[in-house]
Amino acid sequence: MFYRCKILNVNFPSSMSLGTFVKHLPFSKPKTSLPPQRLNFKSLTTTTTCVTRSSSYFETLNSRQKDQIHLYVDALLQWNQMNLTAVNEVNEVMERHIEDSLAIIPPIQNSYISSCNNSFDNLRIVDVGSGAGLPGLVLAVACPGWEVTLVESMNKRCLFLEHAVNLIGLSNVQVVRERAEKLGQDSNFRERFDVAVARAVAEMKVLAEYCLPLVRVGGLFVAAKGHNPQDEVKSAERATKLMGASVLQLCSVESHSPHGQRTAIICLKNRPTPRKYPRDPGGS
Repeated sequence: MFYRCKILNVNFPSSMSLGTFVKHLPFSKPKTSLPPQRLNFKSLTTTTTCVTRSSSYFETLNSRQKDQIHLYVDALLQWNQMNLTAVNEVNEVMERHIEDSLAIIPPIQNSYISSCNNSFDNLRIVDVGSGAGLPGLVLAVACPGWEVTLVESMNKRCLFLEHAVNLIGLSNVQVVRERAEKLGQDSNFRERFDVAVARAVAEMKVLAEYCLPLVRVGGLFVAAKGHNPQDEVKSAERATKLMGASVLQLCSVESHSPHGQRTAIICLKNRPTPRKYPRDPGGS
C-alpha cells in the first residue's frame, strides 16, 4: 500500500482548531481499504510508506497558538542549563523540535481515522519519555481538544514541564513523574490512551514495551524515528507482536528543516497486552 499525503501551506483561520483544520487537508487515500497486515520487510519501502510534505506546520497555527509556542521556546532556552535540549538558538529549536513535533499530527490523523474508526478531535494522548515536552506539549498546543499526559521520570524535567504548562496556560495537559515500566502496570493508566507517542527515547523494541501497554485495544502507538528505520522496525517485530500490536505503516515526514526529517512508525493495537508487560527494569 503506497500513498502520498500532501499538505498545503494555507492561512489558518483563528476561529478554527488545528484538529478541525487538519480534517480538511487534502490527503490522498488508497483506492481500496485493506486491514493491517504483517509487514513484508523485503518490500517495506514500497508497500507500507506514505509521504507527508509541508513548507511549515507552524504557519498553520492561529495567532494564540503561535504565541504559546514562542513562550514555550523562550522558557526552554532559559531553562536549558538543565540540558533539556542540545540546541540553544531560537530558529534551530523551531526547525529541529517544533516543526518536527507538529509534523507527526497528519500521520496520526490519517491512520487514526482510517484504522480506528473514531473521531480525531478528542484524543487521549500519552507522550512517553517526554523530556522537555517534545512532542507532547507541542501537540497539546496545536490540538487543544486532546487530553495530553506527559510521562517523564526525571524530576528536574518534570519541574520544567509544569512551569511551561502554567506559563503557556494549558488546561489539557497533565505531567506524571514516573517510569513508563511502572505506569504501564497502573490500572489508572494501563490501556487508557487512544494514542501513545515517543520521540528520541529508545530503540523501537524497547519503546514497544514502554508504550503499547498504555494504549487501548484499537488505538495507536506512534514512534518518531529517523529517515531510515527499516532495520529497527524489523528487529522490533517480535516485541511489537508480543505487546499485542502490528506495524500499520511507516510515514516519511519531510518537515521544514533537514534536521527534522522523521519517519513516523505507526502501530495498531490489536489485542490486550499480556499482564506481565511492561516488565520491571532489569526484569526478564
